[in-house]
Amino acid sequence: MNIQAAIRYEIFVPRDEKLLVAIEVRRRLKRKSLSFLSAGRKRNYLTFLCLSVTNTRPAQIFITKVKKYPGSRQFSKRSQWSIEHLRQVNGIHPNKDSPEFDLVFDRVSDQWEASSAAEKCMFVQVLYHACQNYWEAKLSQENPVTPGEPKIPGAIEIKKSHGAPCQTDFVNCQPKLMGDACSVNMVIYRCKIFLNRMKNSMISNQAPELSKASPSLPVVKKMGNTTMRSSQVLSERGERLMKADEKTSHFLHGAKQFAEAAQKLALKQI
Repeated sequence: MNIQAAIRYEIFVPRDEKLLVAIEVRRRLKRKSLSFLSAGRKRNYLTFLCLSVTNTRPAQIFITKVKKYPGSRQFSKRSQWSIEHLRQVNGIHPNKDSPEFDLVFDRVSDQWEASSAAEKCMFVQVLYHACQNYWEAKLSQENPVTPGEPKIPGAIEIKKSHGAPCQTDFVNCQPKLMGDACSVNMVIYRCKIFLNRMKNSMISNQAPELSKASPSLPVVKKMGNTTMRSSQVLSERGERLMKADEKTSHFLHGAKQFAEAAQKLALKQI
């Protein structure tokens, strides 16, 4: 059982919540503390940020901090914030994949660094679409549309835009994380995460053996080089797929604009 599945069954299934994504993180900026309190205290526990949604209606979305301490097989739920209190998601670097990001709530602000850039990108992408769906559903509840309401002849139908409404601000985030190519990006990020975890697992498993037997060092290097080449090939293919998908989205947007212009022109001639 992988880490995400273990967190799902231990933390969220008993609470009747669906786990959307879980990533390993660490604090980018350490909080100030007294030296005599922190002396001799090792922070070797693992921290995970999890995004979940309730199975009840109306659905609620939460960001939960989960920790796993050394010597324990179980995960521990530490803090939880509602998506309603999330005011800003700062991607730090808008032009490249990076592991750093900030989450700003009503009363707290946390600076995080994911274990890899792919994990951070996947988390931000899932979080963006979850926020979008949540605020759209809330807006529709506050302004319900009466079924069978007669339409005014010649009136232009107002459609919801893809990016609105979103009460949570996403700043310094790459456009590809908030576009229509979410399925392609998600596959690429999951493959990168799998390769990165496999490489880290091989390194950690071979470390004790390296201290005892040095002849296995070339084998480890060869496996590491193979993993790096596979990751590079996957990244290059992913970039080509994303460029092709961006062009498709651009053509689709142009076609929608042309159709709307044609509809307006037809209404004027009536």
